[in-house]
Amino acid sequence: MGREGNMVELEEVRLQLVELGLSQLALQLDALLESAQKEKETYLSFLRNGLEAEISLRRERNIEVKFHMARLPYRKTLTEFDFSFQPSIEERVIRELAGLAFLERKENLLFLGPPGVGKSHLAVALGVEALLQGFAVYFTSLSRLLEDLKSAYEENRLDKRLSIYLRPKLLIIDEVGYLPLDHLGATLFFQLVSGRYERGSIIITSNKGFGEWGEVMGDLILATALLDRLLHHAQVVNIRGNSYRLKDRIRAGIYGTPHSDSPS
Repeated sequence: MGREGNMVELEEVRLQLVELGLSQLALQLDALLESAQKEKETYLSFLRNGLEAEISLRRERNIEVKFHMARLPYRKTLTEFDFSFQPSIEERVIRELAGLAFLERKENLLFLGPPGVGKSHLAVALGVEALLQGFAVYFTSLSRLLEDLKSAYEENRLDKRLSIYLRPKLLIIDEVGYLPLDHLGATLFFQLVSGRYERGSIIITSNKGFGEWGEVMGDLILATALLDRLLHHAQVVNIRGNSYRLKDRIRAGIYGTPHSDSPS
């Protein structure tokens, strides 16, 4: 077969690959053939390399779809977190959590501390790691979560909507405690936590200590029952320190740590 015949056959194979959904293999066919000829690869090696290219692309696309569905507010990793600025955090503990064994054990994780100390960054970073490892993740603030569930409750479709939050391997709920909850909101929050109990992990960030959750939920008994389920299988990371968002300014001396003057 002459060169022209080879080109026609090559184009036919490329179209067949596209029809079969092997778009990456079709795209790299010329390079793969050239490499196979140069390296004198076997037919089996050529086929394996082509399939590896296709599988790699599909994995990347799958991860991108999962990132989109996770609704993370941003992509930040543990590499970007400055542990030296928050000495109250044991880096070793966070690195161990990044191994994601807590997901397999269906444990919860709670980051507690004042605003700006890096709670959300750490929660998102663990979410990113989980996504890269192929786990389903969903991120939401508590206010957005309850707004969604209240609408579903009013439209008699609560069970269906709750399933969205029960399904992921990891659910991240940000900003718990920033606003007080009404009775319906507290009840829906409890219902969600109960539904995930020993079924899937939750990461929660909160600016409130557990002793304040009764006030936040407006119902001490309900708060106690919710914490009982959350903390039964859980790790708690308490963060103390300055605002992580202002770390560069503090180090540059532009923003001083607030203090009150003592009377002389």
